[in-house]
Amino acid sequence: MSLEKEALLRALGAEVIRTPTEAAWDAPESHIGVAKKLQREIPHGIILDQYRNVNNPLAHEYTTGPEIIEAVVSTPSTSTRPSTGKVDVIVAGAGTGGTVTGLSRAIKKEHNPECTVVAIDPKGSILAVPASLNTEGDGEQYIVEGIGYDFVPDVLNRSVIDAWIKTGDEESFAAVKSLMRTEGLLVGGSSGSALAGALRWLKTEEGKKVADTPGKNVVVLLADGIRNYMSKPWFLKSAMESEPSALAGTIQQILNKEDSSETKENGSAVIDSIRVTSASTQETTAQVSSISPSSSR
Repeated sequence: MSLEKEALLRALGAEVIRTPTEAAWDAPESHIGVAKKLQREIPHGIILDQYRNVNNPLAHEYTTGPEIIEAVVSTPSTSTRPSTGKVDVIVAGAGTGGTVTGLSRAIKKEHNPECTVVAIDPKGSILAVPASLNTEGDGEQYIVEGIGYDFVPDVLNRSVIDAWIKTGDEESFAAVKSLMRTEGLLVGGSSGSALAGALRWLKTEEGKKVADTPGKNVVVLLADGIRNYMSKPWFLKSAMESEPSALAGTIQQILNKEDSSETKENGSAVIDSIRVTSASTQETTAQVSSISPSSSR
């Protein structure tokens, strides 16, 4: 969990207990295990439990989903930007699974039963099906936060998902950088995973059919913002150590011209100053010479 998330929670008055990332989900020292222990021993303690709380997917079925449908339906189809008027493909990351499950229900129930739902799962997670998809990077730690788990949450209904795409950290962070630079969207790592996964799916046999059909609407859900990750090494490296932009060369040329101009002006001023100093020295010497006799008197 990022430092920003912890700081925000503490600012709201919460107590934050960090647990080892490498702990298995059902281990006593895991975040779930510690939460259950505290619930048992703290009077009136409750666990909101995003992994099993039915209101998790319901929130997206009744709010996020309809919002997306309305946005697509209300966008007019034009000759230059044709539209089917439907959500043809929805791509979202899978963490607890509440978002992608709720979106699938909202879109397929009444809006478009033929919509293709694509879930994104990071390498190292075990959510994707078939299980063979999870063999690459099995058990490895991944840096992207908010998606993927080492167990299948109860709220994730994998039967309503049509396709799974596995993504890696490198391509996810590259997609984040692209979104920031080209779209001005300050998103986090899981949003990069969603975009990278969408682009990968569009290169599959089924995806190519969609990509080659004018008017098809592919919605990619960008579910996080960069605010929670600004102290992360991957973001700082991307922001502070990235290659210069196309404008950098122009700026350098302008500044070099100014520096050159200032150098010439300063050099002229130095020469003039030397000349003035030299003249002043001669004048002073002459004055001293003229008064020396009188001072001897």
